Amino acid sequence: MSDTPVPALPVVFRPQRTRFVLLGLGTAVFVVITAVTLMLERLSPAERVSFVFTAALFLGILVLLSRPKVVADDEGVTVVNLTRTRRLAWAEILRVNLRPGDPWVFLDLSDGTSLPALGIQPGIARERAIRDARALRALADARGTGTDAG
Repeated sequence: MSDTPVPALPVVFRPQRTRFVLLGLGTAVFVVITAVTLMLERLSPAERVSFVFTAALFLGILVLLSRPKVVADDEGVTVVNLTRTRRLAWAEILRVNLRPGDPWVFLDLSDGTSLPALGIQPGIARERAIRDARALRALADARGTGTDAG
């Protein structure tokens, strides 16, 4: 991937379309359920609260699903997945992988483990995910001990 330009730092990789769909859908469902709940006169206050709470819970889950991102800066990479955030130095990243059929990028680490990076996923925007994976790979190659692998 030597022909891939190294992006300027800091850079944030995030599945924008997926995030837009999840947050838009969650907000719309919350607004609709809340509006319908307030318009139904036969509901008790406890029932209203339970409907709004359920809508808020649904929105919260979609916000959680829209959280993943990968932030690269001069010191390293921060991988934000659904519930965990991990900070990596550039030297810890040996390889950036996005193989055909992978749901997201995997980072091969110097401790022998592999870390999924959900912030780069080819679900809705395959070409962008490939471009982002190549950019992150170029950064890892330029800044760390990374090696190029398919």
